[in-house]
Amino acid sequence: MTHAMSLVLRADPGPAMLSAAPIPAAGGMSAGEILVVLAAIAVVLARWLPPAARRWTAIGSMIALVAGAASTAAGMRWQLLLVLAGGLLAAAGIGAGRLMRRRSGRADRRARWWVALPGSLACLGLITGGAVAAVALPVPAFPQPSGPFAVGTTVTQWTDPDREETATAEADGGRTVVVQFWYPALPGSPDAPRAQYLGRTREEADTVAAAAAGYLGIPGLVLDGPTRARTHAVHDAAPAAGRFPVVLFSPGLGGVRTQNTAWAEELASRGYLVAGVDHPYDSAAVMLADGRTLRTRIAAGGDRAEDARRRLGWTTVRASDLSFVLTQLGRLDRGEIPGPFTGRLDTGRVAATGHSLGGAAAMWAAHRDPRFTAVINLDGGPEPAQGPLRQPVLAVTHEAVDQADADYIAALSKVLDEGAATGYRLTVPGSAHLTFTDGPLYLPPVPALTGSLGRTEAVRMTTDTCAAFLDATLRGQPVDLPGTLSRHGDLRVHPPTSRP
Repeated sequence: MTHAMSLVLRADPGPAMLSAAPIPAAGGMSAGEILVVLAAIAVVLARWLPPAARRWTAIGSMIALVAGAASTAAGMRWQLLLVLAGGLLAAAGIGAGRLMRRRSGRADRRARWWVALPGSLACLGLITGGAVAAVALPVPAFPQPSGPFAVGTTVTQWTDPDREETATAEADGGRTVVVQFWYPALPGSPDAPRAQYLGRTREEADTVAAAAAGYLGIPGLVLDGPTRARTHAVHDAAPAAGRFPVVLFSPGLGGVRTQNTAWAEELASRGYLVAGVDHPYDSAAVMLADGRTLRTRIAAGGDRAEDARRRLGWTTVRASDLSFVLTQLGRLDRGEIPGPFTGRLDTGRVAATGHSLGGAAAMWAAHRDPRFTAVINLDGGPEPAQGPLRQPVLAVTHEAVDQADADYIAALSKVLDEGAATGYRLTVPGSAHLTFTDGPLYLPPVPALTGSLGRTEAVRMTTDTCAAFLDATLRGQPVDLPGTLSRHGDLRVHPPTSRP
């Protein structure tokens, strides 16, 4: 007999849970960028000062503006070009006015205020618009991992000769995936270069960002900040001693392997090896070792039944990718694939995880492959055909705001009710679909887009809940899991199914 009873724990929505993360002192801008903004404003205001102060204020402000621009020239963001334009136009106006007054012999008089005011307001508009855009779309600052290990990262590419690529008619000799590892590493030099975000190189990061922006239908400038970011991991750092539990990660539809880098680095610092998988022809852009870039071919057709069939096909391919990667990790640990991870991977303790469609793929993979020990689904709806799971599951969701959300949460609860191990469904107040990714670190703080938890608090919530679940399920540590999870939202605990 199926036991579908569930226990509900409701978090106390006190100040500790609802407080926003502290805003960085620089507000998402570097010291040089702040100097440019302040100097540009001072140039505009100089026009309205008394004659005795006007000239020297304008000169000093222009010197500061040039100095600030020079300090950011190597990596100047497009937002600062608006600020510079405002400051330079104001300076040009002051210079032009002074020249005209000299030629007319009336050097002690300024243009009437109602003539100069529109120009000053236009310059301030450019400066303010650029500054607001710089703060709203920052270069992401990744949280410092809190665990005892340094973090290394490396990228590999594997081809499964037993599966043909179904997304293209070209005979490629098998299904290829690109996998990025984040892993516990030995301490290295503090001056070691940190890994580029979104790709192995800036070129790859630019390609991925452009493809992701195109997939989302947003201007490429929105993702300019992430391409400039560096993370805390060091490429090809020597792995730390020991055997580490494994966490496989599948990104959202059109997402990329690096979309949860902050989460992956935190878990790696706590002693897990995280393997993020790029699914070719599904991820926005996948750059292969031979230089080819494979872009997504996933698209909805508009017919509900056909789209459901396609989604099941995509989910099945992703689930097979996860199982294939797990097989390769076993070979890597045994030394059948050369590399630094021989004897380092505990492939008997493995979690299938993912975001959105990747979360559905993680559940689908765990249903089909008993080698997975636990499952984490970050805001992903299960497939209608999803069967009960043997493994413990953590499902983290945003709040239901419409009927579609309510239906998705109901379907998820049904799967957890039927499971053979304890399931946890955590609904996080103030969250949105992208809350559970790196998105809050660099996207505009729009609640419908990234939630209202704050840039760093959103990432902290996701990493803390997942780490607690993994510590309990993969490591068997005595974690008060219901108490820990319920501090972050409304928790429903689904006891294991009882059968005669």
